[in-house]
Amino acid sequence: MPDQDDSLLLYLNDAIATTRNKETLFRNVTEKLRLIFPFDAITIITLDAEHQYRRVFLRDYLGEVLLPDTAERKPSRMPVEGTPIEQFVRQPQLHQYDLQELLREYCFQPFEALLAKGMRYFTVVPLRTGGQLIGLLSLVARRRPELSALDADLLEKIGSLVAVAVTNTLAFEDIARREQEKTMQLALNNALLSIKERGELFRAIAAEINRVVPCDYFGVRVREANSPTRALAEFNKQPDGSFQPLDENRFDELPLTLRTKESMQLIFREPGVFVGEDFEALARRHELLRYIREERGTRSVLCAPLDTTEEATTVLIMASRQPFAFTEETLELILTLVPQVRLAIQNVLAFEQIDALRAQLEQERTYLIDEINTTAAARLDDFVGGSAVMQQVYTRLAQVAPATTTVLITGETGTGKELVARALHNLSPRKERALIKINCAALPAQLIESELFGHEKGAFTGAHDRRIGKFELADGGTIFLDEVGELPLDLQAKLLRILQEKEFERIGGRRVIHTDVRVLAATNRVLEDEVAAGRFRADLYYRLNVFPVRLPPLRERPEDVEPLMRHFLERFTKQMGKPVRGLRERDLRALQQYIWPGNVRELEHVVEQAVIVSQGAFLEFQGFAAAAQTAPALPEPNGPIRTLKDQERDHILQTLHRTAGRVSGPNGAAVLLDINPKTLEARMKKLGIQRTVEVK
Repeated sequence: MPDQDDSLLLYLNDAIATTRNKETLFRNVTEKLRLIFPFDAITIITLDAEHQYRRVFLRDYLGEVLLPDTAERKPSRMPVEGTPIEQFVRQPQLHQYDLQELLREYCFQPFEALLAKGMRYFTVVPLRTGGQLIGLLSLVARRRPELSALDADLLEKIGSLVAVAVTNTLAFEDIARREQEKTMQLALNNALLSIKERGELFRAIAAEINRVVPCDYFGVRVREANSPTRALAEFNKQPDGSFQPLDENRFDELPLTLRTKESMQLIFREPGVFVGEDFEALARRHELLRYIREERGTRSVLCAPLDTTEEATTVLIMASRQPFAFTEETLELILTLVPQVRLAIQNVLAFEQIDALRAQLEQERTYLIDEINTTAAARLDDFVGGSAVMQQVYTRLAQVAPATTTVLITGETGTGKELVARALHNLSPRKERALIKINCAALPAQLIESELFGHEKGAFTGAHDRRIGKFELADGGTIFLDEVGELPLDLQAKLLRILQEKEFERIGGRRVIHTDVRVLAATNRVLEDEVAAGRFRADLYYRLNVFPVRLPPLRERPEDVEPLMRHFLERFTKQMGKPVRGLRERDLRALQQYIWPGNVRELEHVVEQAVIVSQGAFLEFQGFAAAAQTAPALPEPNGPIRTLKDQERDHILQTLHRTAGRVSGPNGAAVLLDINPKTLEARMKKLGIQRTVEVK
């Protein structure tokens, strides 16, 4: 027998020196051992340096399936304490055990399963290298093995060789794993440097991680303070091994409460692996995870927090249909990648923010250039007129301009509401950012929402590109909603949300956009009457009417007519290169006595026309002065008051006389009155004015 023993030891020593494949090596070891020692199963476990954790290195039942398949796939790192292994570790030499006796002291499911299959006896051989215990070799048998002293000595010698083989194999595996990890980290760095688009970057990250840690789902989710959880990137692995993005709104139609989703997010605040019974227990507690298990077949989940602050929690989540797909070791590997993935997220969000800011700045630039070309900036010094009623307006504007308060500017058409809005913006701390203007009456109802809030690509027919809305464009600045009384009721509700919550969503979008915008609104309607008639929301009215500013009509401040007229006269004379002409006293008197239904804008147009047509030493008003003289004068303080309807009718008639009955066109009444021809025709019909007017 000594020669046979020496031959076996020599064979094993040679196999250990030449064989690198773990499965081949230990299959040969098992076959040789069975030639000498009778046993029915063999198991090799390894121990950590402190002997607190074990993992299965090799388990071979010699063709028999004694434990469920899932037992082979349990997490490899398991505690020693509380198991029979702690007794094995304390035994310095080869020792034999009776499973029945061990199970009286320990409740250990793997041994119970072995005993149920008739396995009863354990021969445990310590595996040592350099005097250090690195693992245990266990031979399991149905019958008690009768080992002589020589047999025991041989087994311990074999244990020393197996210990060397295990140590070498672990070293080779560690080197291979490190090389694989370095390759993966290099691939991630290359992706990080070369890919700027979010979807493609995270698809590449998912594919590289999948090479080392196979998974069926890869996602990065973030939860910001006071906001629901949202996905930065989510992918499902396809049958061909590629990763395809998931619809982030796929759970929206499920009857799940927000609390369910939020509770799941709380679980993922700490690193964790949920496999086997741990996953099943988690699924029983959380409806969303149970749904994923039933519908997607998910059986394992790994989560690794990437960033946790008071403002937001970002977590990387991997899932698999395999019940024991992840281990503590794979979690440790993923955690080593956290700095790279975190950097990837920071970079991609920075690139997106830069692109968004670039697009916003380009839109602001285009918008501001257009604004500069059409209207100069306004200040209080630019206002003309020192009447008592205007002095009150100047005082209120100076009071509210530095604040962020919402202002409702009211007044008749042509009183200068837009000029007031510009002055409020230019006198505010927001003057360095854009003043964005939108005329709520100038756009069709179906386009106003897109204009205000923007839309995503494909949100509706014709939405070929994403559009940034006016509220998003005005972030940090001011938005001026002219003719706000014309907003449809459904949009009034959305405007109310912005005023209350400072947030909105683009059409076709799911992401909530926060905005810091000061709202200035203007209307020539009496909103109290609109509210009473059900055409304007009362709650929106009160939100807008925080600080009302009423602009008086020109007829209430006739003393301002002369300075306004001279202001316009100076401007148009310079613009047109015309000579300075005088103003007859009778013409000035007629201008002051006129009721000006079109207010300052009408006066501006009258002066502009006079500068164009005048030829002599004095301004010619082409019959305007005569018409004004025949028009009803301003009412005496104690005289009867004419209704606005009557005044509007008279003013339209006078304008039609001046245009020979022409409504539209370059020389039509609509141009002089500065309103849409269709609107003028509608008012004429309402007031009973015939389209054709006989000119006397």
